Amino acid sequence: MPDADDLQLRDLLVALAAEAGAIALDFAKRGMKTWTKAHASPVTEADIAIDTFLKDRLGAARPDFGWLSEETADDPARLGKRQVFIVDPIDGTRAFAGGLPDWTVSLAVVRDGRPVAAALAEPEARRVFAAALGHGATVGGRSLVAGSRETLTGARVAGPKPMVEQAQRQGAIVLPKIHSLALRFAKVAVGEIDAGFAGGQSHDWDLAAADLLVHEAGASLTGFDGAVPIYNRPAPVHVPLVCAGFPLHGLLTSTIR
Repeated sequence: MPDADDLQLRDLLVALAAEAGAIALDFAKRGMKTWTKAHASPVTEADIAIDTFLKDRLGAARPDFGWLSEETADDPARLGKRQVFIVDPIDGTRAFAGGLPDWTVSLAVVRDGRPVAAALAEPEARRVFAAALGHGATVGGRSLVAGSRETLTGARVAGPKPMVEQAQRQGAIVLPKIHSLALRFAKVAVGEIDAGFAGGQSHDWDLAAADLLVHEAGASLTGFDGAVPIYNRPAPVHVPLVCAGFPLHGLLTSTIR
């Protein structure tokens, strides 16, 4: 049954995602330092400032929850927590630093390995996606209902080149890259694209919020074996994933590799 506390958690995440998005926009307006970290991944002053802001505010609201963020050194203590905040201060940092609009602030609460509350701010579009387990998903107060396309002919797809090229050969329309992986999947939930893919090596913070949005909108996000992602494991890394409404999701899992 739906948990009433998940609604309170959703509302907390929505409020803080909106505030974090405003902080990011301010940095983008006035400029910021940018550098690289492991694997030549970019990071900015805004990433660190928002991470600190969210950790302070969420930690004060629910001090008993674990914490996992792209910009915080991993603390194994999270593995002993039933409920964990999973955060990406800026998903799509490369786009953010480059002045492109397709970046997000991604916040989720995971309970027993699956997301139960989520907020995804898309600041450049002035919108915030929200979801709570069993309570549906919304953007700007409007309920999300994913598409129900049955074939790949004319389907709008986005993701890694090897996957989308396979779909293209079956009649799909390949869209330009969407830098924020969370946004790529949220666009499936809102019906702006029909399918999104992720290569291997995506992380919990890229996925958890969008995962709940997708499922609450009536679509699916799984591995190609049909298994849903499990979060807050020792290594928070995932296999290649496919996201789509039904029945297109089943078609993709059986035809794309």
